[in-house]
Amino acid sequence: MVQRRGRVGVPLEDIDFVLLDMDGTLLDRYFDDYFWEHLVPEKYAEKYQVTFGKAKEVLLALYKAHEGTLNWTDIDFWSRELNLDIPALKEQIKHLIEVHPHVEDFLKAMKEQKKKVYMVTNAHYKALDIKLKKTKIGRYFDKCITSFEMGYPKEMVDFWEKTERMLKFDKERTLFIDDTPRILKTAKAFGIRYLFLKTGANSKRKDTPSGDFPVLKDFKELLTLS
Repeated sequence: MVQRRGRVGVPLEDIDFVLLDMDGTLLDRYFDDYFWEHLVPEKYAEKYQVTFGKAKEVLLALYKAHEGTLNWTDIDFWSRELNLDIPALKEQIKHLIEVHPHVEDFLKAMKEQKKKVYMVTNAHYKALDIKLKKTKIGRYFDKCITSFEMGYPKEMVDFWEKTERMLKFDKERTLFIDDTPRILKTAKAFGIRYLFLKTGANSKRKDTPSGDFPVLKDFKELLTLS
């Protein structure tokens, strides 16, 4: 029997479990980049009466200090750290939240093929709630897993060990897509067989993909050939 393969050569008939990152992978990361690099520095500058440039300098240093930890995407942590209402600020610009092209087509196809589809995200549950309400993509997932629920960020093997115990997925029959090479390296070390790096995470920026993983530019590449 001839296997149905996606346009990028994934043997979809050999895959039972589809794990998907959210920000940058399913959703355009422009929202998040604009939020943390423009809106938050703007509000910080207003609150502490410093220049936008100074605010951005201070914030980028803080972001870097917590990158790859649970604090990194914990909006309650940042609300306390910066004395700003981060969830409220996200609500203000939620109109900028957009789904990448052909994502819904792919999700529908996976459900029609009876795959188990899970979202695995470092996003805080409050941010997840805002984005799922705006995009309506939550209906396609069997479950959404956050790093806060697991107690570890996706950059740590502990996240994957705990997630495997919860979801009981077979690493040899699992596809995982993310826009962060560091996370994909951890997933590879853990043993997930099929891995793709989503490029074009922010539709308004060009990126230089890592050469360590097969690249997925558009989800239409994974849709089965008719």
